[in-house]
Amino acid sequence: MRIMKTKRSKSIVAAATMMVLLLSACGSHPTAQESPKAEASASDAEQTAAAPGGELTYALATSPDTLDPHRSGLAVAVRVLRTIYDSLVVQLPDNTIKPWLAKEWTVSEDGLSYTFKLREDVKFHDGTPFNAEAVKFNFDRILDPATKAANAAALLQPYESSEVIDEYTVKLNLSTPSRAFLGNLSQALLGIVSPTAAKQYGDQLGQHPVGTGPYKFVKWEENAGIQVERNPDYHWAPELVDNPGAPYLDSVNFRIIPEEATRIGSVQSKQVLAAETVPPQNAIALKNHAELQLLQTNTVGLPYTLFFNLDHAPWNELKARQAVQLAVDVDAIVKTLYLGTYERAWSPLTPGTFGYDPSLENSIQPDLTKANQLLDELGWVKGADGIREKDGKKLTLHYVDGTPNREKRNDIAVIIQQQLKQIGIAVEVEITKDVRTVVYTNGDYDLYGNSQVNSDPNALYSFYHSYDPNGQPTLSRLNSPEVDEWLEQGRVEKDDAKRAELYKKVQHYIIDNAIILPIYVFPYTVAASQSVQGIKFDSLGYPLFNDVSLKK
Repeated sequence: MRIMKTKRSKSIVAAATMMVLLLSACGSHPTAQESPKAEASASDAEQTAAAPGGELTYALATSPDTLDPHRSGLAVAVRVLRTIYDSLVVQLPDNTIKPWLAKEWTVSEDGLSYTFKLREDVKFHDGTPFNAEAVKFNFDRILDPATKAANAAALLQPYESSEVIDEYTVKLNLSTPSRAFLGNLSQALLGIVSPTAAKQYGDQLGQHPVGTGPYKFVKWEENAGIQVERNPDYHWAPELVDNPGAPYLDSVNFRIIPEEATRIGSVQSKQVLAAETVPPQNAIALKNHAELQLLQTNTVGLPYTLFFNLDHAPWNELKARQAVQLAVDVDAIVKTLYLGTYERAWSPLTPGTFGYDPSLENSIQPDLTKANQLLDELGWVKGADGIREKDGKKLTLHYVDGTPNREKRNDIAVIIQQQLKQIGIAVEVEITKDVRTVVYTNGDYDLYGNSQVNSDPNALYSFYHSYDPNGQPTLSRLNSPEVDEWLEQGRVEKDDAKRAELYKKVQHYIIDNAIILPIYVFPYTVAASQSVQGIKFDSLGYPLFNDVSLKK
């Protein structure tokens, strides 16, 4: 039986605060690269000197869908959710799992049950005691179809049931072992809500959120802003932050400002103190700004990736996919559109994700001669217009992307259209508002891009494991017994070294067989006044406000 029990480790916290920050919709853990985190947040001496109190105004790029963590499907919601809700455990940047609302836990030898000893000094914002019954209520609520849980339901798999052992001991039962389960429990979408509030508000909990977090919900003005205030009773922060107690700030006011220029301009004009998602051109200018600072971090999981639909000819043929792989100059795309502020992706996983294989970096380089040769071998012949033909049919690739032009993804499509024309492939770009119908319902695409923030390489399972024809198909439609076996073993393998090797095999297979085109690691960026100190990021790249203070 494995046992986990730790105390707050100042050395690990200190190491975490020295990380460099750059983010992604699926990026890498913060690593020391361009600007050390010490430059992005206050030092211990500065933090001590900073006066407590005040309100941080923080501009969001879009509005959260709900503040009910179990029903949310948007990453932007997590920025707010993490101020209101805590989790049973926390995942540190080195992938270790440490206590939070749970003090310690044991895992059964068969991996099918987790028994958690809970803190006994925690209360929800409405005064409801936090205990084993509350944990059971939360996880059963996520399974309940009436909750209409979104991403939380997927994260909670393979949870089956809970048993209350005593007031502060709860046993979680799984249908199958899962090495990703503990890490998933650390995510904000599995944050613990007040059972009292959930019963009182029902479907409206998202407008009346109640958790145990460092801040309490105050109000939500639709499409305008969300305000949270300091929880004075808070004293159970995880070791991911330095401040174990109540926040220094009186409140955080999240303002919703979708337009890029307006959002960044509001920081420059001092209407807000910080704003997220900084455009590349502004990010470069901010690095040497006298009054403003740029905070950056990479998340972990799957980078922005273009998936071939292997059900569609000729992209079901390896040589056709390899021709595209060799003709698309990803470096040129990333440098042109993102001005050096985004990292180029090389793998189905991002750097910093457990099992990431750096040997894939620089493994594929553009080679138009080889790309043309592969298409010649398949019998596609260039016509008078330069587009290849075979059996009276032109070689076309249907590239689908959504609107609005998030992270310049529509521009990627245009550049790839130009690049593939060089080898005789006509790219038909479809920009749609209804990606769900076009891509997920109808499967009407040859190439489509997606990404996912996730703390564990098990995220690969839902994208690359062979799908049930009667169920929801994967984006790639990959059917490989080898990959299936590796992914299934990776879910349960207890030896980390062996587990990492399994995921390296998966990554190499996907790249070697040109199943995808990895494009970029998205940097989550924050422009902030120099007066803002102590913003940190969790292991997925979401901002934390426990340590934030305003320098007078």
